[in-house]
Amino acid sequence: MRWSLKSLIQVVATLAIVVTFLTSTTVGYRVNKQTLIDSTLETNYAYAKKLSSTTDAFLRDTLKTLETNAIEVLPLLDDSKAQPQLNQIAERVRQQTSTFNSVAVSSEEGVVLGVSPPSLDLLGKKLTSFGAQQAIKEKKPTISPPYVGITGELIVFISVPLIVDQEYKGFLGGAIYLHKPNVLERILGDHFYDDGSYVYVVDTEGKLIYHQLEERLKDNVSSNVVVQKVSSGNSGSLELVNTKGIPMLAGYAYLPIADWGIVSQRRLDTSVAPAKDMVIEMVWKSLPLLLLSLILVRYFSRKIALPLQRLAYYTESSIESDQKEKMESVSDWYYEARQLKGAVLNSLDYFKKEINYFIHESTTDPLTKLTNRRTMNNLMSQWVADDIPFAFIIFDIDKFKRVNDRYGHSVGDEVLIYLADFMQRTVRDRDICCRFGGEEFVILLPKADKVTAYLTAERLREKLEDTISPCGEVITISAGVAAYPLHANHPARLIELADQSLYDAKRTGRNKTIVVPDEPRHE
Repeated sequence: MRWSLKSLIQVVATLAIVVTFLTSTTVGYRVNKQTLIDSTLETNYAYAKKLSSTTDAFLRDTLKTLETNAIEVLPLLDDSKAQPQLNQIAERVRQQTSTFNSVAVSSEEGVVLGVSPPSLDLLGKKLTSFGAQQAIKEKKPTISPPYVGITGELIVFISVPLIVDQEYKGFLGGAIYLHKPNVLERILGDHFYDDGSYVYVVDTEGKLIYHQLEERLKDNVSSNVVVQKVSSGNSGSLELVNTKGIPMLAGYAYLPIADWGIVSQRRLDTSVAPAKDMVIEMVWKSLPLLLLSLILVRYFSRKIALPLQRLAYYTESSIESDQKEKMESVSDWYYEARQLKGAVLNSLDYFKKEINYFIHESTTDPLTKLTNRRTMNNLMSQWVADDIPFAFIIFDIDKFKRVNDRYGHSVGDEVLIYLADFMQRTVRDRDICCRFGGEEFVILLPKADKVTAYLTAERLREKLEDTISPCGEVITISAGVAAYPLHANHPARLIELADQSLYDAKRTGRNKTIVVPDEPRHE
């Protein structure tokens, strides 16, 4: 079988268009899918850290509440007629905090002196539970690991010692029943995204102590890679297959005060579903152009083949007569060739724009339109590889959780956008503003030293201090500054040092900028 020139052109051109379309679609899908995975991992990690911080603060407040009420208990311990008052204190602690399912005052031998609710019928009885024995043994504020109490409930026991003149007199403590409505459900129960994500908590042995499905409490999930990591005191994010064999995207954070691990995770297929929707949308939007391209291929193939056929005919017949003028008339063949080339190039340009769009989306934070963290890391690594000095500013909004709690997340987002706009109007043209995650931001200053970075951070901080934010209040920031190669030779170390300075700024009063000291800190 001999192919005609028109058929060959049609086949080659059609293949080029189809291959280009398939390549563009595949690349776009992979880029968008990876972006969604990275974004979900970052979001789940940030949320797990947030829950860890919230739970930590709550447990510390709970211990403080117990310590405050313990002061009232101490004078009543040696009064044999004080039992009603001790019951009242226990009832008040249980009702005021809404934390405990039951509260007890115990002697140093573990005998119950006061209890709430009275229906437990524990007055005068000796407590033998793990939590009570741990409190008596350690004689210090304790948060017990989960254990099964005498009622068969899975319990966490929180207690503070009762000490008079340095002599241990017993404890004041409360129990949280994990199988009943409890404070952990209020803190962890409602994930802030309605996207199929959920949260669970494990103890150091890998047992579930909180899960949205109550029947899974006490399940041992220690074979889960994330659980192994968080049980070892680590925090981070990971793509994994859980104990049910389901691929998940998880962020995890360690809670030191209770020796627990908090995990926020979402199914992988749910997270990347928008990437499939994007491919379908791209196909539908591209179909008219694809159809138009195929029509043009057919038309131009004929336009190309016909002049060549005539040229061949004129060449063959030139033996018999002069066909020079007619052959010269075929010179428009090159114009038709350029037209075909133009049609193909137009198709390539279209698909290139589509790819560039998705690449742009993968390197930009969707809320603030600043450079995202992954791109920031790539820039820093490239500068270090090229030995280009630069300064690094990391900062976050002071007490931003209060803004979200008081005004809602939509106003919180407006504050983040407002801060991003302030950043871009404050820095130099060549400086790069990045969203590091949550309410944390970064400014990269190429070919700048620590002084320039410090002055930039202070200029931004002072402007914010004098301006009302979208929430109706002034927001302030705390910042840490480091410089390469003065403070570190590796991006990760530089971030670590700057983040420590940010922590120091938070710890010493907030609304300030602290520069990493100049002592050698190279790896």
